Amino acid sequence: MSRPNRATAHLRFSRVVAPVLAGAMLLACQSPAPRLEVVPNLDLDRYAGVWYEIASFPQRFQEGCVATQAEYTLRDDGTVRVVNQCRDETFDGELRRIEGRAWAPNPAESEGKLLVEFFWPFRGKYWVIALDPEYRHAVVGHPSRDYLWILARERTLPRDTHDALLDRIEAAGFDLARLVPTPQPNAPVASRKQP
Repeated sequence: MSRPNRATAHLRFSRVVAPVLAGAMLLACQSPAPRLEVVPNLDLDRYAGVWYEIASFPQRFQEGCVATQAEYTLRDDGTVRVVNQCRDETFDGELRRIEGRAWAPNPAESEGKLLVEFFWPFRGKYWVIALDPEYRHAVVGHPSRDYLWILARERTLPRDTHDALLDRIEAAGFDLARLVPTPQPNAPVASRKQP
């Protein structure tokens, strides 16, 4: 069997290897997702209490959930008891509840970064990326931009507040098309900004 000549080898490289290398170089040149900014100061005492989910990026573990809410309680050791609950399918549906804990990865800092754990050893990043000065509403995200929750102390948000949060979420690099309103009892559903 004869060895391929130089022209044949060059042609094979051009048709097979070159496109692969070009693709790899293109991927390498693409800039990574921008750094996700968090609130500079998070007072866990003020953050504690009940929060209602206004909207979120749907996740498998929340499938079928309505009337979703979370309650955070600060413990003596500085960690936070987390209780998430929702109703299954309807407001009268079966109560689904899960308990976990959260803590600051760097307790010396007060920025809005927490780790949350429901099942050891699995834990997730819980980053507060927007927070009302009066702690009436918040946005929680993940640096991957795959997880997002809008939370409020009431079951609904004023339209102007809702729209302002959508602007901040979009500016932070999240895909608003993925955001789904969470049904809450006796609360109108705000899904998109009005023109």
